[in-house]
Amino acid sequence: MSLFTRRMKLLTAVVLDEDKDKVVKNLLSRGVMDFVHIEGLDKERMKKIKSGDDGRTGADLAEYRVRIESLFSQAGHKVPSLSASDLENVDVLDLDKLRRFIERLTISTQSIKDRQRIVNQRYLQHGEMMRYIEDKKNEYIDLRVGNVPSREDDFSSRLEQFGAVVEKEGSSFAVLSFKRDRERIDDLFDKFHWAESSEASEQKNALQRAKGELSKCLEKDRKDLEKLKEEVKEKIGERIDDLDKAWINVRVHELCSSVESYFSYTKNTTLLSGWVPEDEYQRVYDAILEATDGRCIIEARDADEMERESVPVSMTSPKALKPFEHLVNNYGTPEYGSINPTPFTAVAYILMFALMFADLGQGFVLLLVGLIGTYMYRKNPLKKDGLISRYLCSLLLYLGPASMLGGLLFGSCFGYSWIPALWFNYHSVVNGHGGNGYVNDIYDILGITIKFGIAVIATGLILNWINLIRKKRFFELIFDKNGFVGGALYAIGIYAGFGFVASGYKTVPTPAWMMPSLVFLIVMIFISEPVHFIIQLRKGHKEKVSQLVINTVIESLITILEIFSGFLANTLSFMRVAGLGIAHVSLMTAFQDMAEMTGNAIFGTLIIIVGNVLVVVLEGLSAGINSLRLNYYEFFTRFFTGRGFAYQPIGLSGRRKAN
Repeated sequence: MSLFTRRMKLLTAVVLDEDKDKVVKNLLSRGVMDFVHIEGLDKERMKKIKSGDDGRTGADLAEYRVRIESLFSQAGHKVPSLSASDLENVDVLDLDKLRRFIERLTISTQSIKDRQRIVNQRYLQHGEMMRYIEDKKNEYIDLRVGNVPSREDDFSSRLEQFGAVVEKEGSSFAVLSFKRDRERIDDLFDKFHWAESSEASEQKNALQRAKGELSKCLEKDRKDLEKLKEEVKEKIGERIDDLDKAWINVRVHELCSSVESYFSYTKNTTLLSGWVPEDEYQRVYDAILEATDGRCIIEARDADEMERESVPVSMTSPKALKPFEHLVNNYGTPEYGSINPTPFTAVAYILMFALMFADLGQGFVLLLVGLIGTYMYRKNPLKKDGLISRYLCSLLLYLGPASMLGGLLFGSCFGYSWIPALWFNYHSVVNGHGGNGYVNDIYDILGITIKFGIAVIATGLILNWINLIRKKRFFELIFDKNGFVGGALYAIGIYAGFGFVASGYKTVPTPAWMMPSLVFLIVMIFISEPVHFIIQLRKGHKEKVSQLVINTVIESLITILEIFSGFLANTLSFMRVAGLGIAHVSLMTAFQDMAEMTGNAIFGTLIIIVGNVLVVVLEGLSAGINSLRLNYYEFFTRFFTGRGFAYQPIGLSGRRKAN
């Protein structure tokens, strides 16, 4: 793992048209080249060069691929994966033949789908009726009891066409229908000479009779739907091998078309260009040489020669840190050449969660949920993400142990102090029973989280300075609010704050060096605009002196306010870590008190179980969200700009974000 984004190279090659297809296949098999349109690199020199594919063929191929994948989904069949051998064995693609094949297979299943639609509609109607009965919403349903003199079977089948449920007992019919269909059903009753029953016993039992028949109908509908689903699977399954071959053929051509859309052409040559990681460059170079037998021209440019904003970003994080890399990517992509935030995010997030949700037993529950969820998703790769997604399961594999570690440090297990604390007993301190001499009350806990926040913010500042040095942005490194000036003012503020607390909140320390340092730093803020004006003037950018004066006053005052209020707010924001930890203990204490008040062991145990479930769900969610917030707004804002764009090479799996 590198602490910085991967170094990139821009590869540009000129190959003969006759070698183009082999080059494409070789590059796809490597899957490490992020192609770019060559015209955008040197527009003046590329005016006479013809662009590549217009994208229409690629769109057609994508449409056919999606249609085949839809058939796979209906058959419960996993989409095949591509291998390097598929590139060599690919057939010539006949789109008309492929279209006819897909349409024939679709038509062969259409009659089954039509029956599925009818049965599903009937199933929904029956389900709606059952809900009305169970909710006692009799104003929406119509229940009638009677008989017809003849053609009883025909009478039943005609009623069922209107969605009615018919239960026959002897010569007596109980008919359950929607009131919205009453007019049509009355016409049918008249046609069959329906005779309404006046017997009270039949009327009384009619609802139970109809409900029993309705339950049978629902069960039959479910079985019919399952049977029809299996018929579709069987019908498509008969051609599944052909579908696999068709999908592979279409997908390979689609990927080749995607790669070729970036190419440019002269009369006899093809030009291609793309970004590759420096450590993969030789592989790509060799792949092009192999495909062309050396009949090519290959040039490489270091990313340092290009504008930083035009270079794609790839981060090399261990597989174990992928859940936290996902958190980083949700916020944005770091600039090329900057620090990879993933390992720092992982440490900060885990520590924050451990401090906010510290419980050995509840942490074990989170770990168990993560393990079970991960196992279920791996066992059923086609399973759609539920409320607890794949990503959340992978994250719980870290947060569960983090919570367990917190429980060991603070002596907490399912809300009880059943185990000796390795650091201090959180329950004892929060409930006012004293601590271990170092942590004795809530203020001491708040102080710990403040110190933790200072460490996180200081880390963010140091990472920002490293990034600015690498980018050679020395003006920002010195004068920015997150540069040396801002960091120095923050350090003085921390010194003054701790001194004020140490004096019992009576006096602020004023050593001889403090005031000159403050004056010097504030002067540095005020001269930042004139220095920037001189730098811009040397670059040929002219600005009015009057504008300089206004900017100096306004921007300097805003910067001073941002430093003092911003750093203070960011630091105090970490008190939420203590707040959630205290709330966790307080809630569990409340549930314990309620359990004791019942005076019943069974009811008391139930209250403790329900309390633990609520705390695991609600506080676990709250701790996760607040840990994310502290990372995004207090940590990332110190060093992470999110101005980069992701390196996305095209390989056999398509265009992917490679980190």
